[in-house]
Amino acid sequence: MPTCTTVPLRPPDVVMRLARLGSFHQSRLSFMRSLLRRMKRENWAFSRPVWRMDDQGVGVGVYTARGPSRSYSLVCFSHDLDPSKRSDRSIATEWDATFTLFDGVPDEHDLERLSHQVPRQEAGRVSDSEFSISRANRSVRLFEHVVASLAAGQQPDREKIDAVGYLMRTTAVYGSGKFGAASRDKLADRPEASQPFQLEMLSVYLIRAFTIDIVEHLAQRRAKKTAVRLDPSLRRRFGVGNATGLGMAPFLVAHPALINNWVSARETALARVRSLEKAGNREIARFGQLLNRFTRSCKYWNTTDQRQARRIEQLQADLAKLNIHIDTGALCEDHPWDRLYEWVEAELGLEAQELVVSLVIEPYGNLVDDLLDTMSVDERAHFVIDGAMTVDALQDIVQHSYGWALDIDFDDPASQEKYWYVSQNKLEPRVGKRATLAPLGDLEMPIAIGRDIAGMARALKAWPGTTPIAEFLLHHSEYRHLVRRAQLMDAFPYCEIRDNLLHTDALPLDMLRCKLSFFGATRFDPKSDRWTRITMFQHAPYPEDLANCEADDWTYAQGDVA
Repeated sequence: MPTCTTVPLRPPDVVMRLARLGSFHQSRLSFMRSLLRRMKRENWAFSRPVWRMDDQGVGVGVYTARGPSRSYSLVCFSHDLDPSKRSDRSIATEWDATFTLFDGVPDEHDLERLSHQVPRQEAGRVSDSEFSISRANRSVRLFEHVVASLAAGQQPDREKIDAVGYLMRTTAVYGSGKFGAASRDKLADRPEASQPFQLEMLSVYLIRAFTIDIVEHLAQRRAKKTAVRLDPSLRRRFGVGNATGLGMAPFLVAHPALINNWVSARETALARVRSLEKAGNREIARFGQLLNRFTRSCKYWNTTDQRQARRIEQLQADLAKLNIHIDTGALCEDHPWDRLYEWVEAELGLEAQELVVSLVIEPYGNLVDDLLDTMSVDERAHFVIDGAMTVDALQDIVQHSYGWALDIDFDDPASQEKYWYVSQNKLEPRVGKRATLAPLGDLEMPIAIGRDIAGMARALKAWPGTTPIAEFLLHHSEYRHLVRRAQLMDAFPYCEIRDNLLHTDALPLDMLRCKLSFFGATRFDPKSDRWTRITMFQHAPYPEDLANCEADDWTYAQGDVA
């Protein structure tokens, strides 16, 4: 199939708006899915060499994944947590389970060392033999129901499983040098880690296996004579939950080149498919199958958040319209995917528009999967400022790429109400009201790109247009990071969120959802405008099943869908 595009990519001014980013869905370019395809293709092998759990499920387990040239092991510490201490908040100091991903296979000395550090999480320190540390809590609604059912020789209620979707949820998966773990540099030459967040996703994938093993272990220890294992038809309905808060939001601002590559890959995939003159019968059938499965799955996308509930309701109505449109033979015309997208953009809401982006690229793995290799970036290669650029040239970039910021009245209190800062206790991002927090001192994080770009634009007007930007920065060093960002624009047009993140109506949640969609998360369940619960790897094959089943036909399965 050709990889050239005749349909242009959607412009950054359309794509990089906060509300649209907050409507992204997982796709075949998401990192969970690329991980499973890789492990299937490379015949990875899995084992559980260590399982030392007592009657209360307290102890240690090790899960090893062996690739073509290296092994990685998830070391799991299971705890007997007082329910009163169970919390998704970052201030928690104890959890039901704690984990680390080890480079290779740990020996007894490693397990002893890790047993003193990993359960402490932020308060502990690991080494460069570990790539991540994480923790998880049990689902209050579902965990005990599953253990009790299995102990009694019965299978748990499927409706209860589908209502929650996971036995445990992680509250953090830390990597890239945090708390002593190995830095990204150690992974630079490893093919299995060449795409973003692959080892973090591997950690979560193996955590999912642990959650099944621990409930079956507890059931068997509770009632050895009657306990049964989970039925295979129910096992895959469990994913791993996650509670994600503000700590993730600044990532999209702090890594502009990387975010560009993620979004650019997605937009290029869409443009390639939209450029096709015809749709084959197989691709039309696949699109219809996945659309039908997602349509049926929406009833299991539960949330207590009123805003997201309204969006799901609108999505369901839009899916009904879309199904009617497809039934009229819309995909049998010339340039069917381009025509379909144009119709969707004109007729449906943002949730449905971005779902369709994911769905239309789904049947075309041979056309788009190569884009996964473009989604990483060496950010250091783009760190140097071009000091020879003139003031005129920089002003042109600002006018072209930051016009949205220049149109904002930052004297309006609503335009600067949000105040992003780092908490002193947990050293994690927080958002408060500027009127309350700004008088406390200069604590603000560099999130206010739009406001500060507008300030730089005013400062540039005082300088002759032929002045090298290096001279300007000698007098205005406070703008160095903004000049660097602006100079990325030619090569990385999707590197900037084109909205005011300080405005009273800006939703940090939209930033979370954007990043989580690239991970491959589903079932977004916001608990406020600042944190959300999600589900990962639900319906995916387990490690022991991967060799004998399809690795990538699971994401849209849900409810009654096989």
